[in-house]
Amino acid sequence: MTKYYLIAGEASGDKHAAALIAKIAQREPQAAFAGMGGDNMQAAGCHLYQHIRHMAFMGFAAVISHWRDIRTNFHIAQQTLLEEQPDVLILIDYPSFNLRMASFCRKHLPHTKIIYYIPPKVWAWKRRRIHTIARLCDEVLGIFPFEPDFYARYGYRCTFVGNPTAEDILHFSATKTSPLERQKTIAILPGSRPSEISHCLPRMVEAARRFPEYKRIVCAAPGIDDAFYTPYLRSDETLTRDTYSTLLQASAAVVNSGTATLETALLGCPQVAVYHLACSRFIGLIRWAQPLVFSIRHFTLVNIISGREVIKECVANDFTTSNVAAELDRLLHDEAYQKEMLASYEHLSSLLGSLPASATAADIITSKP
Repeated sequence: MTKYYLIAGEASGDKHAAALIAKIAQREPQAAFAGMGGDNMQAAGCHLYQHIRHMAFMGFAAVISHWRDIRTNFHIAQQTLLEEQPDVLILIDYPSFNLRMASFCRKHLPHTKIIYYIPPKVWAWKRRRIHTIARLCDEVLGIFPFEPDFYARYGYRCTFVGNPTAEDILHFSATKTSPLERQKTIAILPGSRPSEISHCLPRMVEAARRFPEYKRIVCAAPGIDDAFYTPYLRSDETLTRDTYSTLLQASAAVVNSGTATLETALLGCPQVAVYHLACSRFIGLIRWAQPLVFSIRHFTLVNIISGREVIKECVANDFTTSNVAAELDRLLHDEAYQKEMLASYEHLSSLLGSLPASATAADIITSKP
């Protein structure tokens, strides 16, 4: 019996890890799964030692204020890894935590195979991490088609297994027997962590309120209680957990930068992306400073993969109610602009391809050396 230990620290990682667990279990029915993650992993048969609701901290302020929780999580991961003695450790994104766990595992469990599925976006920033990843991990399974070439430039190997978000959208679309018609609705996706929701949602929903003829639907994140959103919403605004169906029917969306921008694009919904930075008031020249901090010209996956600006990015100082509302106005009323964005979405989908990510990754992971 093969023992697997998986670590996912946020909602998207939990979902992709669950899909991977299901594919591994098909190939190895006697396999055992344990680790740290969310409801999806637990439903797939993984014994959780810690839930993502106690792990999803983002930003300097959030990390500092939750340092005791983070330290506890490190301790839980270390102790349970030693107890489980897994044959394979599978890391899903969540780099600051997972790279530390990879180092711990390499030192204390030298016979455990370490696999990074959905590796850190080293091509975007913190490129030095590529050397750490290559040194600690036996396999790196990338989800973007350009990642193998990027790793190869440094003399390392990365295998492209397909994109799990594209795979999710494909499976979801297959369940729809007939296309859904667009409604006079604005979808609002404020993120998956409490800190980013509290910072982003007020401005996002206020921008959407400038179009009173459109219904406003806020898409809730897994693991975040409905009550958390209540203070930010009015009685005429709806909260939903059916994000994909909402995006299929919405006329436009305001999306917090992250995997959600890619999901929105693959579901064919025109969008404007936003991103909050805690110190934005002090870095009004963020676009000027960007080349000094980041290795890419864009912040959103849609634009990064496409290699150009497909969707508008309202980041830091640019993330204002007025700027978001202005872009929403274009998305809702400029038909030529809508068509150009949707055509770019089609090209984006072709770049990602149709390789089944979870099945391809499971084949590699379960293959014998």
